[in-house]
Amino acid sequence: MQRGLFIVFEGIDGCGKTTQVKLLAERFNKLGQDVVVTREPGGTRIGGQIRELLLHPANGEITHRAEALLYAADRAQHVGEKILPALRAGKTVICDRFTDSTLAYQGGGRGVDSEFLGCLNELAAPKVSPDLVFVLDMPPEVAMKRLVGKKSVVDRLEAEDLQFYNRVRETYLVLARQSPARCKVLNAQMTVEEVHRQVCNYLGGLSVEQL
Repeated sequence: MQRGLFIVFEGIDGCGKTTQVKLLAERFNKLGQDVVVTREPGGTRIGGQIRELLLHPANGEITHRAEALLYAADRAQHVGEKILPALRAGKTVICDRFTDSTLAYQGGGRGVDSEFLGCLNELAAPKVSPDLVFVLDMPPEVAMKRLVGKKSVVDRLEAEDLQFYNRVRETYLVLARQSPARCKVLNAQMTVEEVHRQVCNYLGGLSVEQL
């Protein structure tokens, strides 16, 4: 059986990833495609517990390396339990965050050594790479205003300052420039419909002609 398609949405908090994941999944479903929608952290039951630990506002003492290791643990469980079985079954997997989040947040944002993070990603997801990554790009100040308007309480990462998110954003853009065939940067300040249209345009030549 042919391996399924693995699509990932990346970007800073508040950029609209979750909305685009939902819209794309709905489009695939209308075409009769088997789709698995998931996220990191928290794509599995165990991952949900790790997510709570990572994002709870009271856990501010988590060190940067410990944070990276916890994300890697979540990913290892996620890949083994959910992502790989779905891909091997020929299903399309649409994921809200994957390995590039580690490089952007723990690398660019926290300053954790990139070689260490690269090793963690390889250990957690050996030879598992997305076919396509959509980086939804948006200035942090705009994204933060969105978050404030949607949530009464922000999580541990969402509470970081604009300088942190500027570093994360820049790292995403660097990663995209390094892998232009794999990473597509989209202006997340466009309307939801315009962003979705661009996503479908990129996917048209990749797997499902009807898109």
